Amino acid sequence: MRLCGILPERPEENMNIERLPQIDSFNLFYLWRGQAAPAMGVKMRLENKAMIITYADSMGKDLKDLKKVMDTFFHRAIRGIHILPFFPSSADRGFAPMTYLEVSPEFGTWQDIDVLADDYYLVYDYMINHISRSSAYLKNFLEKKEDSRYKDLFIRYKDFWPGGDASQEDIDLIYKRKPRAPYIDVEFRDGSREKLWCTFDEEQIDLNVKSDTTKQFNKENLEFLAGHGASVIRLDAFAYATKKAGTSCFFIEPDVWEILEECQEVLRKNNVIILPEIHEHYSIQIKLAEKGYWVYDFALPMLVLYSLYSGKKHRLVQWLKICPRKQFTTLDTHDGIGIVDVRDLLTDEETEFTKEYLFANGANVKKVYNTAAYNNLDIYQLNCTYYSALGDNDKAYLLARAIQVFTPGIPQIYYVGLLAGKNDLVLLEATKTGRNINRHYYSMEEIEREVQRDVVQKLVHLLEFRNSYDVFDGTMTVEEGGMENMLTVIWQKGDRKAVLRADLKTCNFTITYVDTETQEEYILSL
Repeated sequence: MRLCGILPERPEENMNIERLPQIDSFNLFYLWRGQAAPAMGVKMRLENKAMIITYADSMGKDLKDLKKVMDTFFHRAIRGIHILPFFPSSADRGFAPMTYLEVSPEFGTWQDIDVLADDYYLVYDYMINHISRSSAYLKNFLEKKEDSRYKDLFIRYKDFWPGGDASQEDIDLIYKRKPRAPYIDVEFRDGSREKLWCTFDEEQIDLNVKSDTTKQFNKENLEFLAGHGASVIRLDAFAYATKKAGTSCFFIEPDVWEILEECQEVLRKNNVIILPEIHEHYSIQIKLAEKGYWVYDFALPMLVLYSLYSGKKHRLVQWLKICPRKQFTTLDTHDGIGIVDVRDLLTDEETEFTKEYLFANGANVKKVYNTAAYNNLDIYQLNCTYYSALGDNDKAYLLARAIQVFTPGIPQIYYVGLLAGKNDLVLLEATKTGRNINRHYYSMEEIEREVQRDVVQKLVHLLEFRNSYDVFDGTMTVEEGGMENMLTVIWQKGDRKAVLRADLKTCNFTITYVDTETQEEYILSL
């Protein structure tokens, strides 16, 4: 790969990278550090088996602890790990990366990642929309301005908007999750000031994905991550990267398809899959799936809650019939429970019923946790663990997970959900950050206790069944008639068959399956 100088400079040395044309960016980085590049093993490929999503320091203190936990307690139940951003970062618990070339030292090293990749397929985040305000890239731009090699990484208001700045009408058109215009004022070393595009936190500065500089930046970083154990790379907030004056600056076509194809083209040679991450109307997920991309099922969490709260199956049945098959299913993530994702799958009245029922009957959850008092103005999500959203009720929770297992796609289990975790009010009050109610830090001792709980043991058994019984890439049917509270989902593949029968009112359910040798039907013991 020919280098174009996108890797950060080392200020104390004048290394002329153009004199090293035969060294690729991966090895150059370690040469720049005065180290030998680690030897990367053969990584696991994506399997149709359950995965966990976790921070590097949430299941124990670091990546080594995470490996111990997975191997000791969940090796058969979980075959993939989505490690939330483990790079050096300045904000948003990893989502303001300063570089993709390093593992943040408190989590471990690339060798620790490599060890995980030997036994689990791995998912990494790539924040295609932004980079850290504290990164070497922005610092270089603020220092050198027009002489900076990184000046075209960023979106300068003076160049983006006709006339040099946005009108109020322009700002009103923009699709925003924060109650402010999307920019920050920056000051250059020469004393001049400019506005730079900033969609999210002030530490997350947007990238100009149309510039050649950013295209090369993305290419080098994606290639680097593909060579470091990734089986899937999730493109975080990718729909915000498409910006055009006079539009919503969100999922702008055809720009969005061009971005996805550019990324896929880079990763295709390493058989690495891209996973576009987007919270919006379900039709966008279907549109992505129709073009062959993997997607998330972010509609399922609210649909399952509505079904269990109301005891009615019709909305869930409708979704199971039309949802993408090439998807990762979720009930919980590091963010909240999405509301915008179920618009038109639930009526406004049904959505409001679900929200109010959660606040009235969920365990230790209040509306105030979703307000400015807890630094949470995102009206599109609800902050609560899924277990507590179901009132810390073991039977209801296991049924919810059974429905997820029988939904088309690969089940993704958030680490708090894997341990049937309750709302963490201590962390919430200590930080006054609403999302932290669902971001508990588990010590090794806690995990050893939590895995002994009956609900966790049964969930693990359910996931082991999902991974070992080869039927869930076959044909799914869902019964539409009958009593509104009785849900039946059937998977069939050759001589294998698995059936979920559930009473949505009582939360009683059974899972039956056919033994391929004896052809007898058995009930899964949960």
